[in-house]
Amino acid sequence: MSSCANLRMSRVVVDITTSTSNWCVNYFSCHLRRYRFLPSTTLSHRSTLLTLRTTSTSTSLSSKIFSASLAMEDSKAVPIKEMPLGLDTTTEEEYASQSKLLQEFTSIPSIDKAWTFKSDDGIGSQAMFSISQPNLLANKRRKSILSTHIFKDNNSSVNFRWSPFPVEMTGVSTIVPSPSGSKLFVVRNPESESPSQFEIWGSSQLEKEFHIPQSVHGSVYTDGWFEGISWNSDETLIAYVAEEPSPSKPTFNDLGYKKGGSTDKDCSSWKGQGDWEEEWGETYAGKRQPALFVININSGEVQAVKGIKKSLSIGQVVWAPSTKDMHQFLVFVGWSSDTRKLGIKYCYNRPCALYAVKAPIYKSEANELELKDSSTEDVPVFNLTQQISSAFFPRFSPDGKYLVFLSARSSVDSGAHSATDSLHRIDWSTDVTLWPSAKIVDVIPVVMSAEDGHLPGLYCSSFLSNPWLSDGCTMIISSFWRSSQVILSVNVLSMEVLRISPAESNFSWNVLTLDGDNIVAVSSSPVNVPQIKYGCIVEKKTKASAWSWLDVSSSIFKCSEKVRSLLSSLQFSIMEIPVKDVSDSLSKGATKPFEAIFVSSNSKKSDACNPLIVILHGGPHSVSLTSFSKSSGFLSSIGFSLLIVNYRGSLGFGEEALQSLPGKVGQQDVNDVLTAIDHVIDKGLASPSKITVLGGSHGGFLTTHLIGQAPDKFVAAVARNPVCNLALMVGTTDIPDWCYVEACGSKGKDIFSEAPSADYLTLFHSKSPISHLSKVKTPTLFLLGAQDLRVPVSNGLQYARALREKGGEVKVIVFPNDVHEIGRPQSDFESFLNIGVWFRKYCK
Repeated sequence: MSSCANLRMSRVVVDITTSTSNWCVNYFSCHLRRYRFLPSTTLSHRSTLLTLRTTSTSTSLSSKIFSASLAMEDSKAVPIKEMPLGLDTTTEEEYASQSKLLQEFTSIPSIDKAWTFKSDDGIGSQAMFSISQPNLLANKRRKSILSTHIFKDNNSSVNFRWSPFPVEMTGVSTIVPSPSGSKLFVVRNPESESPSQFEIWGSSQLEKEFHIPQSVHGSVYTDGWFEGISWNSDETLIAYVAEEPSPSKPTFNDLGYKKGGSTDKDCSSWKGQGDWEEEWGETYAGKRQPALFVININSGEVQAVKGIKKSLSIGQVVWAPSTKDMHQFLVFVGWSSDTRKLGIKYCYNRPCALYAVKAPIYKSEANELELKDSSTEDVPVFNLTQQISSAFFPRFSPDGKYLVFLSARSSVDSGAHSATDSLHRIDWSTDVTLWPSAKIVDVIPVVMSAEDGHLPGLYCSSFLSNPWLSDGCTMIISSFWRSSQVILSVNVLSMEVLRISPAESNFSWNVLTLDGDNIVAVSSSPVNVPQIKYGCIVEKKTKASAWSWLDVSSSIFKCSEKVRSLLSSLQFSIMEIPVKDVSDSLSKGATKPFEAIFVSSNSKKSDACNPLIVILHGGPHSVSLTSFSKSSGFLSSIGFSLLIVNYRGSLGFGEEALQSLPGKVGQQDVNDVLTAIDHVIDKGLASPSKITVLGGSHGGFLTTHLIGQAPDKFVAAVARNPVCNLALMVGTTDIPDWCYVEACGSKGKDIFSEAPSADYLTLFHSKSPISHLSKVKTPTLFLLGAQDLRVPVSNGLQYARALREKGGEVKVIVFPNDVHEIGRPQSDFESFLNIGVWFRKYCK
């Protein structure tokens, strides 16, 4: 009753919504008290909307009691239909109508990885696909395996005979088949302090199972950067990267420090915190240093690889060919961190090198492999790439004669978080002493500015574990080519590079695995769900006719008839947008047209255009591709045209165009987007009165810049984890160097400091969207991840609060357990449902 007595308002209006979290309770409680709402309240979330409850130590008021209390304070209150706070009838109808369609898009599966194997009967081959699908109720991704038998009749026919059902891989972190395909390594990472679980499967049964305690190592790394699991050639040893063991921590009891420590279950003492250690930033919070281990799959014995400096973080390990003395070596990527570890997720500008180290030695005794203790031996670690600032994705040729790797040296040397890649080769020697002095050969150099139709540069996000054709020197890789992804063949000896996916196709193509000299790939577009393709090499008459691509019937990407019908009513094109106001100071590459992907209805019923969503990618040095996106497909299916802009600075267009942006953010990129919008308006493809804008991260930076610099251009905006104030971000982000490089240009990497001067703080503010906030008129929805280390939640909240204080229409949704991506299934679903509802509200 004391809580009720303190209620002093007639109506509560709250337009900030949040998902379930204790994090938001304190913030909103303080925020409400600031406006004299409730002296003591907590907030609870049901579905996507905010409700208020008053609580005491012993009771909590139900929503009915709360409503009754409000009515007692307001004699004019009338009975109304109870509804979650923040939802009106119209909004509720929009949620209901859009959520069913969004769920149908969300449920479309995706292929994560694929492998092929020789068939036991010698006829055809077998393939295995790792598939994932959002599980909204569990808020996780459901993983499964689907197998198929491949029969290739000729270059015009291929038949995939699929198993009747996929098999769900519950609790599996990753799987890695052995080189022969006779064994499968399955990793189940632990929850809390449980041991890691390793399984070795044969063709019909589980053959071995090992539990690796936390005292040996923590979870195995399965992400793209540090992930590294590699079988040796005779399939007896597996090298892998896992978290190093937890460091010992001091123990205390009621008498003070307890010498000698105690177990965690000792109730009479507690563990201290110990020394704080740097982590690798966004998505790596709470993860310990990646280190290198080898397991003997016959005995289950695990050994940490010795000789590697503690300052080196390990990833992407592969076994090296045998040496003259028959020692086995491991080649891995190492990132040094003698000082601060800056964020590494999405950041290719962290110096790294390839290293070789001797693997643990095993000797045969009594027909068993037994580990020989090498702790007293000198174990040298060789830096194989001292001549270059970046080296990763190592791959040995099938005959072991050369080592090929990718380099992001243009990113490291310029400071841009991602830039144009280069491909290199080292001729491999069996003489260990020659490794450090091996010559590095450029296979594909950094392309500065390409002529039309020529390779614009190499932009690879991954390599296959076995990317080689049978000639032993031709790699098959996927790369960005302007606004599309293409498949390339690269002869690492002759340096010949060919685009082998169809040149006339605007679709995006991605290689999944090789089947001998054939390619299993996936092809899609913004209006076409992915389809598996089978590439066959044919008689080479011309470069363009070297490959034939066959359709593969599959139910993997099955979607509802409604989704298929809606997508069939859409079309897309790639637009070239001429650069506006070309100056003599621009490089040649920076003066060339940039691109935008335009998605629209293919049947215009009247002269009126559908409302337009301008979609802006983050980075800024990333790219939006012509591949299928479930979220974009949903937005275009509810009545919007899409303008997806690859402004200058995007990947895929050459290094000169990319490097034209650092130092000019908030200006050049903003002008490019406005130019693209004017381009479609001038062509009669969009109405100037129905334009909205959507972007995340740097795309959110552009979104909030645009509504400030062009306040009359947009009827609504959505910003996901936006960069709104560089001066605030530089002191809180895991990548403060990014602020310097993007605001100051490449010199920023040399002047980067954790303690910026007043002059730099002033510069950061002037480059930020918040400097234009006074002009903003556009209703704006903010979607923020509370665990974001890249663009901390304070950035978006500061801007949203300031915008509200000046009378702007603002809605904020905070996802308490999400990081920068906001990619958890429920959060992703809720985000795009709210985006659809928000834009429809202002485009009627």
